Formats: sequence, structure tokens, C-alpha cells
Amino acid sequence: MSPAVRAQAFMWGGAAIVLALLPFVFTSGASLTMMSLMGFAIVFALSYNMLLGQTGMLSFGHAVYYGLGGFMTAHALNVVGAGKWPIPLPVMPLAGGLAGLAFAILFGWASTRRAGTAFAMISLGIGELVAACSLILKGFFGGEGGISTSRTATLKFFGLNFGPQVQVYYLIAAWCLLCMVAMYAFTRTPLGRMCNAVRDNPERAEFVGYSTQMVRYIAFCVSGFFAGIAGGLAAIHYEIVTASVVGAAPSGFVLLMAYIGGVGFFIGPVIGAVLMTALQISLSDYTGAWLLYVGLMFVVMVMYVPWGLGGLLLMQRPLLQHGAWRRVLPVYAMAAVPVLVLLAGTVALIETAHHLLVKTTEGTAMSLFGIAYDAKSLVAWAVIVLLVAVGLAGLRFVAPRVSDAYHGAVQRARSGAGATSTAATAGTGAAGTGTASTGAGASAGAGR
Repeated sequence: MSPAVRAQAFMWGGAAIVLALLPFVFTSGASLTMMSLMGFAIVFALSYNMLLGQTGMLSFGHAVYYGLGGFMTAHALNVVGAGKWPIPLPVMPLAGGLAGLAFAILFGWASTRRAGTAFAMISLGIGELVAACSLILKGFFGGEGGISTSRTATLKFFGLNFGPQVQVYYLIAAWCLLCMVAMYAFTRTPLGRMCNAVRDNPERAEFVGYSTQMVRYIAFCVSGFFAGIAGGLAAIHYEIVTASVVGAAPSGFVLLMAYIGGVGFFIGPVIGAVLMTALQISLSDYTGAWLLYVGLMFVVMVMYVPWGLGGLLLMQRPLLQHGAWRRVLPVYAMAAVPVLVLLAGTVALIETAHHLLVKTTEGTAMSLFGIAYDAKSLVAWAVIVLLVAVGLAGLRFVAPRVSDAYHGAVQRARSGAGATSTAATAGTGAAGTGTASTGAGASAGAGR
């Protein structure tokens, strides 16, 4: 087994162990529910990343395949439960995956004939078309009430009826891990590499003999399959599917998950799905303006961190590999001060304005960060403006220093590693061991 294969096996084995142990760390029902939501959100976000991150197709209607997969899974559960067919619940998400694949084959043949803005507009039109049909075709979509189902109506699977939330979590976690491995393997295939080529340079891909439309179409179908599995898992979790799952809101939310996490990296949508799900559940309990925070986060990521949180974390890998993180740690700590000041000022600005505009019946007295104050007080607004101004000025001052410190540390770390490897190569070559070429290869790898 090669070192690369061994490292990947260790990575996925570690992920499986973490997923298996999480319920023993977070034992409450709310925690199990949140982790279950994160599970199928990860599958949904990664399926979208196959379009945007892998193949460069910006879709505004990806929730169509997620929602139709959920509806088909709900219908399949009702049919299986009524007839008591010997089909266990753990395989039912395949019904959603096959539905997502079937509709992706149907809609993708037309939409993938165009790329760029035209594809985005076609996907938006298809999404609106399906959303309109969800209110018309009540036999399939169930009208405004949706389709209800019961996951415990199927035959037991090794004595499990999947009534307790912990059993549902393990079902979703198993499918999440399986889909993650499958989608990661897809990125390593020649077809996955061609998706990258079509994304980066479609003219050259056509020049070497590949049909860019067919590559986009296949990637679209595979993405629809995994989105349908995510929808099937959601149907099993909620035990109800409504017309809202095929609307524009889920399509926009999966775009936020993928982009905030980082569409250029496989781990990015995973981070984005976990973060956005946690914000959707926990932040909404503290403030009614939580969507405004999400929107601001998206704007900041697009403007200043277009590679996403995943890219931001992976940028630190050279520093950790070569032990150079200590050189930038003081600068990072210095940058954290204006960031926290700006964050405090922004939160105070949003919450105070939200209190005055939305909570007018509660008066002007409010409390934030344990401090009680009057929302209309000039002193309070002066402090808020001062916090925002100081935070922005501090960031403008420290940003160039953080950039210089980071690039300097990376350059010194890589040059030091290359020099060490070269010296080792020269030593082994002088000793007559015949491994000079291996050392040179290691030096080149360290330089990359």
C-alpha cells in the first residue's frame, strides 16, 4: 500500500471513528438533531460543489433534485410501509438518489448545453418551474401540507426501528460518510479531472477532443444523484416533505454553504454545511436578525476571502508542516484585536437597530453583552460608531503586516526545508548509497 493510499485510509477511518463517537460526547436530543441535520447538509453541499467547485457551473436551482429526491423517498416509505415489503429503511435514501438522477438526466440534457450565465439562468428557470408545479400537482407534492410518512413503518433492520433519534443519526452519518468517500473518489477519477479542465479552460478541453457539454452533463447527473440522497435523508429525518424544499431558499442556502466553506476545496463545503447549520439552529435562538449576519458573512467572504474558510485553513498547512507557525502567531494575535472590536461594534449596531425597528412594542431599553442601555441614547450610538471605526482602522493597519508575515514565514519555511533536503541528498550521494535522486525528488516535493 502506497503512502498516499495509507494516508487516505487513515483519514477516512478517522472520520468514521469521529462520527461513531460524537453521540457519546454530545448526548442531548438537541445535539443529535443538529448533527443529523449537519449530516445531510454535508451531502447536499458536496453535491452542489460538484457543479460549482469541480465543473464551474453556477446553479440557482439545485434544490430541485434535493426536494424531488425527498418527495420520492417519502412516497416510497409510504408504499413500503403499507405493503410491508421486505425493504429496510437504510436503503430507502437510494430512492431519493435515483429520483434525483432521473430528473437530472431529464433537466440536465437541456440546461448543460449552455455554460456560464446562460446555465445559471436556465437552472433558475427550472427551479421556478418545479416550484410552481409543486402547488399544482397535489397528487405528488401533497399541496400546502406536503407528504407525511413514518420511518418506523418499515421492517426492522437488525432489531432497529429507527424511532430514537440516535438511531436516525447513525443512519444519516453512515450515508454521509459513504457519500463523502464516493464524491471524493469521483474527484480523483479521469472524469473528475476533466471536470476541472472544463472549469478552467473549456476551449483547450475541446481542442484535445473532449465534449465539454457531455462532461458537464455527466457531472450534473452525478450531482443530482447525491442531492437526491440528501433529500431522502432529510425526508427520513423530518418524516414530512413540503413544497418549500424545491423553492429558491434551499438553492440559495446551499450556495451559501458551499461558498462560505470554500468551493475550491473538497473540505470547504463540509465546513460550510456544519457552520451554516449550527448558525441556523443556534443563532436563531438568540436574535431575530440572524439572516442578516449570514448575509454579511457571505458578502465579506466574497469580497475578502473568496477561497472560503476551507482555503483559509489550508493556507496554514505549510506553516504547520515546517514548524513556522510560531513566527506568525504574534501577528495573528495582534490582528485578532481589531477583528473582535469590529465584530462587537457590528453586533451592537445590528442588534440596536433591530430592536428599534422590529421590537418597537418593547420600548427602547435593551441589554447586550450584559450591558443595559437605551437604544435611542446618543452615547450608545457614539460608542457603537467608535467601535466600528476603531475596528476598521485597526484592520487597515494590521492587514499588510499579517500578509507580509505570512508570506515571509512560508517562504522561509519552504526554503529551509529545501536546503535541508538538498544537504541530506548531497550527503547520501557522497556516501555512495545511490539515493541522490530520491533526495532530489523529496526536495522538489517539499518546494511545491
